[in-house]
Amino acid sequence: MGGSQLMSSEQLIATEVAPQEETSRNELAIVIPCLNEAETLGLCLEKAHRFLRAYDVKGEVIVADNGSTDGSQEIARAAGARVVDVEQRGYGAALRAGIAAADTPFVAMADGDDSYDFMGLMPFVERLREGHDLVMGNRFMGGIGKGAMPRLHRWIGNPALSAAGRMFYGAPIGDFHCGMRAFNRAAILDLGLSSSGMEFASEMVVKAHLAGLRMTEVPTTLSPDGRSRAPHLRSFRDGWRHLKFLLLFAPRWLYLYPGLALLSVGLLAMLAMLPGPLVLGEIRLAENSLLFSGAAVLLGLQIVSFGLLAELFGARERYWLDSGRIRFLRTWVTVDRACILGGGLFLLGVVGGAYAVFLWYGEEFGNMDTDALARITIPSMLACAAGLQIAFTGFLAELIGHPQRGGRS
Repeated sequence: MGGSQLMSSEQLIATEVAPQEETSRNELAIVIPCLNEAETLGLCLEKAHRFLRAYDVKGEVIVADNGSTDGSQEIARAAGARVVDVEQRGYGAALRAGIAAADTPFVAMADGDDSYDFMGLMPFVERLREGHDLVMGNRFMGGIGKGAMPRLHRWIGNPALSAAGRMFYGAPIGDFHCGMRAFNRAAILDLGLSSSGMEFASEMVVKAHLAGLRMTEVPTTLSPDGRSRAPHLRSFRDGWRHLKFLLLFAPRWLYLYPGLALLSVGLLAMLAMLPGPLVLGEIRLAENSLLFSGAAVLLGLQIVSFGLLAELFGARERYWLDSGRIRFLRTWVTVDRACILGGGLFLLGVVGGAYAVFLWYGEEFGNMDTDALARITIPSMLACAAGLQIAFTGFLAELIGHPQRGGRS
């Protein structure tokens, strides 16, 4: 009886303590990447702490320092922030380390140059509490102060790259590169973000969308930064890194659409020139044009095959969700079908080549009409090359779809 009463008392104590531990846990970590931001870091930290107090949000501020030599670390510690030293250089590397170091369900990030309004974080937190996984700031909706963004970035760079992101992925984001955003930490960590540079901003949006995370935007403002030195951002270098990343995870736009266009144009041109020279006004398209058309067909076929393999590889590595299109590819792009189709084309090419040799033999291996001969040899060579390409693509697709070591599917 006494033991039963003792157990009940312990359970009662546990139920009284547990809610206190739960309510005392921080909800939000504000991560600030830092590389020599002594001029503005203190002001940013003061605003970040003021936000937490003003809105009664339990949280902490983390400064992910990328090797500052101007005393930024001491400024951060004096202001009550937790400093995480990050050896690997780069905007993305600093943020990845800061996010990993946080111990909160939600994380917000913003630059330490005093260009973003930390007091405006509450709409981000509210959207996270509603169940969104990623809440992006949109500077074009909220307002960009005079001189806050170079004209090249404001009118060309950011709009063009964001438009490319929406076109490639269909992500409902108008400002892919806003430095102020907030997210569900666990959901973002599951994405396995790996970029070390400025393209980290694009990687987060792209992979979140491909993974089916719930995303939204809120207006945010951008003010001129308070630094006297030049920013770390390099327009053309970092712009190219963003575009490169956007293309890397968009195999339809990088491979399939251009490859199909090239394949179609080349094939139509070849079919038009096979019966004889194609005359367009004063332009005569003969064997040389036929050769270039064949090259376009072969190159287009190779690019399309790269796209199919990239689709399969991305699904295998869980870069994007498995879809009906991927399942269709797995069903139809097989070694057996590829070898049948590729072998048939190769055999057709061999027959065509043999026929060309037979015609040459009929001329006692002397001079022939090169224009007529090209209409046999070029399609024959193309059929052989295309057949091998298709067959080898089938084998590689089979390898990509093979069960992975360790049983991970």
